[in-house]
Amino acid sequence: MIKVFRHITIFLLLFPVIACGQDFDSSGISRESLKYYLRRAVTMAEFLATDPYANDGPYPYKDDDIRLIHNTGAKFIGRAIYRWGKEATLANPDFLDKARALIRKVHDKDPEVIFQAAVFECITPQVNQLSVPGWAFRAMDRPVEQRNFNYDDMLNLNGKMVGHWGRGASVPDITRPEAQLWLMYLCGLYMDLGCEALHLGQVELMGMNDPGLRTWNLFIGKVRSLAKMHAARHWVLLDAHTPKGGMVIDGKSMLDFNSFPLRIREVPDKQMDGILEVGYLDAIFKRSMPGVTPSGWSCDELPYLVELDNFGISDKPGIANISSHFIWGYDEISWFYLLPEKKKKSWLRYAHQWVAAHDNTGWLQMPVSRIITVPGVAPGTRYRGNTRSGSCPEGANVEKTIKELWAN
Repeated sequence: MIKVFRHITIFLLLFPVIACGQDFDSSGISRESLKYYLRRAVTMAEFLATDPYANDGPYPYKDDDIRLIHNTGAKFIGRAIYRWGKEATLANPDFLDKARALIRKVHDKDPEVIFQAAVFECITPQVNQLSVPGWAFRAMDRPVEQRNFNYDDMLNLNGKMVGHWGRGASVPDITRPEAQLWLMYLCGLYMDLGCEALHLGQVELMGMNDPGLRTWNLFIGKVRSLAKMHAARHWVLLDAHTPKGGMVIDGKSMLDFNSFPLRIREVPDKQMDGILEVGYLDAIFKRSMPGVTPSGWSCDELPYLVELDNFGISDKPGIANISSHFIWGYDEISWFYLLPEKKKKSWLRYAHQWVAAHDNTGWLQMPVSRIITVPGVAPGTRYRGNTRSGSCPEGANVEKTIKELWAN
């Protein structure tokens, strides 16, 4: 076995059978098993990244997060690890070992839990500091070389999306072989940690030169082949932000499920109020595409998650603009963070019930941890859904609400 995947062998020895009775193995995942996980999904961005390696700033209170996972019955831990730039951290074994230790700590009590890593649409020249492992070349059916990754070779040849995130921070072009090699490296690395789900980010940005999705289709096929050999249950759940409702070719979905921001609509005459609405902007409600899933079953709408997304702040915070993706001038999680505690709880109940009533193939991914952007609040501050206590003094006290909603 390839040396980099030694930890997966240990995982399989410790947990040879997932005791929940859910169908999830090398042949795929059943419709009911997928629902089982999606309806108990939380966003815990960077839960697996420990100080000082968190991408967006300090992330304390890990023990309380583990308690929350078990207390609420969360089964799908979204965006648990990723890099947005700062790629050189991936060469630090301490960063990776601490992530493995956290996964083991959760699995000691509940081996059902799935951790999702994010393979995002951002690269910086720090990728040049990392050597390309032999298994990544082989996964891409390429001869093995002794070299490092090459940032310039991941960029669009016409300069599209180069510097899109600021100077020296670009979107990789999926049609460039070096970009595919980099993304495969991330996928394999995160599977080695024990992550059984991968969020592929904004696939349309990376697919800037792949309008027919043919390159994406070939690449995702190789990711699934790697998972069959090395993922803990020989399958990896793939999703992405899909503004057009999916990634489908010839009636077949490349993804196991879709994901998208909630796209909350302001109520202009009610300060800081927001509602959900079918057809508002590019919201995914009732737009998830039909097709045959990678696991072989057909659906009229691919299952999906909607989440309170983060993407910064507008130049008019606190001002309603129903033509903007911002909600009252804030990204979704920052808007939610600013709501009074009672309103947070009532809005979660509303959103959970609204999604169920309007599109029963979608589920609300419950907010537990995510970076916010609010004027006057320190950069790197996180919204925390935990019950407020000495173990997590920054908690927003919505944990009990999440647990109640899932119980009902």
